[in-house]
Amino acid sequence: MWAGFLLSGEDEVKLEFELRGKAWKVYWLLLKKGCPMSAREVQRALHFSSPSVAQHHLERLCDLGLVQKQNAGSSYLLTSEVKIGVLKHFVKLGRLLFPRYFFYAVFSTTFYIIYLALLMQSFSQENLFIMIFGAVVSVIFWYEAVRVWLLKPF
Repeated sequence: MWAGFLLSGEDEVKLEFELRGKAWKVYWLLLKKGCPMSAREVQRALHFSSPSVAQHHLERLCDLGLVQKQNAGSSYLLTSEVKIGVLKHFVKLGRLLFPRYFFYAVFSTTFYIIYLALLMQSFSQENLFIMIFGAVVSVIFWYEAVRVWLLKPF
């Protein structure tokens, strides 16, 4: 139903409405883990009151076409990744999810340090401008990376 990454504006709004609360946490967990999980595993990982609560939300994700129940056993596998809500600001590398700004922050900070350590020959007005500008850019990217990181469900 929601296969693929690109959704129309209307589909995105509908999916964001359907994916909220505990269902959103279950989706995030499956996305983060990257492997099939049973209802009991989801219940333990998210500290739900019972496996039936996890089962309900997993079935809800199945109805949305984001998760598929495995034939062998009672595990559920994420079948579709969608970029909605806070997920628009994350990049997945293997099993890890990083805020997109994290890469910008690392890149800008690395080049700022390289400039200070290797390229800055003297203390001039131009170098002072570059020092201030580099520091401000790095701080902004780190601030945004931390802000987006704190938006994740858990």
